[in-house]
Amino acid sequence: MHWRRPPRWWPFGLSALTLVVSVWILVVLWDPITAGHPAYFITLRLVAAVSVLVGAVSLLTRRTEPVEREPRPLWRVIVVRAVAVLATLGLVGVLLYLRPHPASSTAIDAMAGSPGATVTESSIRIRLDPTTKAATTGVVFYPGALVDPRAYVPNLLPLAEAGYPVVIIKLPYDIAFFDPNGAQAVMDANPDVERWVVGGHSLGGVMASSVAGRDDARIQGLLLWGSYPNASIADRTGLEVTSIFGSEDGLTTPADIDRTKDRLPPGTVFVEVQGGNHAFFGDYGEQGGDGVATITREQAQEQIRAASLELVQRVAATAAAASGG
Repeated sequence: MHWRRPPRWWPFGLSALTLVVSVWILVVLWDPITAGHPAYFITLRLVAAVSVLVGAVSLLTRRTEPVEREPRPLWRVIVVRAVAVLATLGLVGVLLYLRPHPASSTAIDAMAGSPGATVTESSIRIRLDPTTKAATTGVVFYPGALVDPRAYVPNLLPLAEAGYPVVIIKLPYDIAFFDPNGAQAVMDANPDVERWVVGGHSLGGVMASSVAGRDDARIQGLLLWGSYPNASIADRTGLEVTSIFGSEDGLTTPADIDRTKDRLPPGTVFVEVQGGNHAFFGDYGEQGGDGVATITREQAQEQIRAASLELVQRVAATAAAASGG
């Protein structure tokens, strides 16, 4: 004799949770997600599709079992369901954590370019190219963690307007550590650029420091925005470095900058933006844990742009002097 088991409601509930969360994230943050690297977008769609499949199977499938079958041990049922719940909650937590900080309307407007520079983008990069003849010194930039890469266009556009091509890397899941060779790929794809400044904000700056520490003659400058290296690159004595930080930065504090100064080459230029905080290095609004700025975003960004351009010009001038140009 056999009987029909009722539908399994607990896996249906877990799949419904993941479906709701993934769809909610897509709906609320459609623009920054689709404008960034496709990894997060693909992951959310995949999670939603699997959730629908698992939910449908758990709801519609009824297994036939003999009446005399002994029930499963209670401890096994508890363990299986606990693991499933924890795994689901972990997945939901990761999906929520990976939500990017959207670029502001100012940054979106900057994507249109300017009379001095054009802005183009692909699924993995944003290019800022001078409208005049480009210099042979370029900039490749790593965004900060979980920040829409478009948020950095306003502060990097002046570099392109000054004649220096800039490439902003779109990072998988908006985390620099997931694309450690991104700068290498950019340099390889642009052989007409003879020398590069590698830069980054926050965690992106950590990755930029790591890249700048490699034995690559093309890398002649390092630009740090609210960041510091996690390992010493002090032996890269030929590297031009500028570290720009805010006095009110609550995430990369002035104390952090001071504590790690000896990890950078001698001659590193340190520029403190008095009254500036962490989020002023991009245009993406406020950031949790940051300090309270005592100057306006425009005032801070004027200093950030000037110090950044000075570094790139210094790298270009040093190269020109070395070649006798």
